[in-house]
Amino acid sequence: MAEDSGFTDVGPSEDPPGVRNGFPPPPPPAAYRCTLTPELVAKAREELQEKPEWRLRDVQALRDMVLKEQPRLSTRLDDAFLLRFLRARKFDYDRALQLLLNYHASRRLWPEVFRDLRPSAVRHVLGSGFLTVLPRPDPQGRFILCLQPGKWKPSDYPFVDNVRAIYLTLEKLIQPEETQVNGIVILTDYNGVGLSQASNLGPFLAKKVVGILQDGFPIRIKAVNIINEPRIFKGIFAIIKPFLKEKMAERYILHGSDLNSLHRSIPRSVLPEEYGGVSGRLDSSVWARTLLDSEEEFVVAFCQPDPLESLAIPDSVLFEGELSSTQCEDSYRGVRSQLYYCY
Repeated sequence: MAEDSGFTDVGPSEDPPGVRNGFPPPPPPAAYRCTLTPELVAKAREELQEKPEWRLRDVQALRDMVLKEQPRLSTRLDDAFLLRFLRARKFDYDRALQLLLNYHASRRLWPEVFRDLRPSAVRHVLGSGFLTVLPRPDPQGRFILCLQPGKWKPSDYPFVDNVRAIYLTLEKLIQPEETQVNGIVILTDYNGVGLSQASNLGPFLAKKVVGILQDGFPIRIKAVNIINEPRIFKGIFAIIKPFLKEKMAERYILHGSDLNSLHRSIPRSVLPEEYGGVSGRLDSSVWARTLLDSEEEFVVAFCQPDPLESLAIPDSVLFEGELSSTQCEDSYRGVRSQLYYCY
């Protein structure tokens, strides 16, 4: 299994008992207590192969695999944390372990995102209106991450700051067990997106973003709704699509400016007035405050020593793609020409 994961253990640990990777682990969290309703327990059984009577046995099996195959990986091993990965991979032990390794590998492979990752470091993104989470979930219990890339001005800050804000949002969203079972929905409004924003998303950047969302984070993205896409969206999607798995690509729904089409996917009862809904005006400040109030927990999670510092990993572990660097550059030239033509 270790060979399949792409990680190479560097040998027996020299750390004293109770210490991993040179620093003590955090205090163990409280014992796991399931917070799912009976309806969600039944849904998890049907959709995720999660059997309540075997749940803790499955968690222990994944924990044993980590300790045996990656003994120097400093990671949380409590029940609640490991359950995120099992649920995201329908209780397939091997796939759950790979997802856990990818989750940690992303910090090494994209340090610009994870260095000093805390809400206060992306306060400018949160204040721009680039993203928010709608206050009410949809009828399937899925929270809706709303993105407005037209609010981002490349002259103000780099795109990677948007990725940092999205990652922090996903980390907060995945904490409740309900989200782990129900998944989330993404609503992206391309109103106001022009060439200046679109030309910043090259194949390498798209590859990394998609790599994290598909293979490096324990969350189920059930649908991606696109609204108000401009003519240049064809060029934007041409950059993203080569890195999407078929199942994920099928979950992209393009609505154009047709709000009736959007309402067939997301009901008016949970949408803000801007999208023909009845849930008040879109207000990103509430979610911004939610993240900023969680500063301390993110400092604990992301402002600690590198959990992979004792492991040797190849750069291709997480972001494997079909395109070589030369092909990416050739592809980008073609897409860039298309963007200029559409614009």
